[in-house]
Amino acid sequence: MKTFNVPTREEVNETNQAIFDSLKSKLDFVPNLFAAYAYSDTALENYLNFSNAKTSLSAKEKEVVNLAVSQVNNCEYCLAAHTAIGKMNGFTEEQTLQLRSGEATFDKKLDALAKLAKNVTENRGRASQEVLENFFNAGYTKGNLIDAIVLVGDKTISNYINNTTQIPVDFPKAKALETEEV
Repeated sequence: MKTFNVPTREEVNETNQAIFDSLKSKLDFVPNLFAAYAYSDTALENYLNFSNAKTSLSAKEKEVVNLAVSQVNNCEYCLAAHTAIGKMNGFTEEQTLQLRSGEATFDKKLDALAKLAKNVTENRGRASQEVLENFFNAGYTKGNLIDAIVLVGDKTISNYINNTTQIPVDFPKAKALETEEV
């Protein structure tokens, strides 16, 4: 398999160089996965616009979806990144592990969202009727459903890019789920 290096600022086009500069000023670094997007002259800008678009979901709810989807897609990079981001949004280590498994026993509404994200991802968009009813009964709307599915797609893109390129993880490694087979 071809090995993918992490592109440097000098190896990407001017548009991506400007994005690298912006990311570095905001985050103090350019995440390796974002650098991988920069292999394309347009993908990084397109992805960041898509990923940062308005949504009806809160930052915390977005991390619920990101963690559940990344676990289903077995993306080591995104699990590490979103465990860290989830903690920055107020989740504990134990809660991030629960969210990755597709549940949130600590919050009924987030539990419905985690179950939906896991179910939609596992079933390629064909959510079960029970999961949908649980989602709506928890207080979510049809608009929230569409936004959650858009976020599943958003995270799946990153999961697939990392799973294909195997770009090195530059976040603290995510703890393994106890239910995972070794």
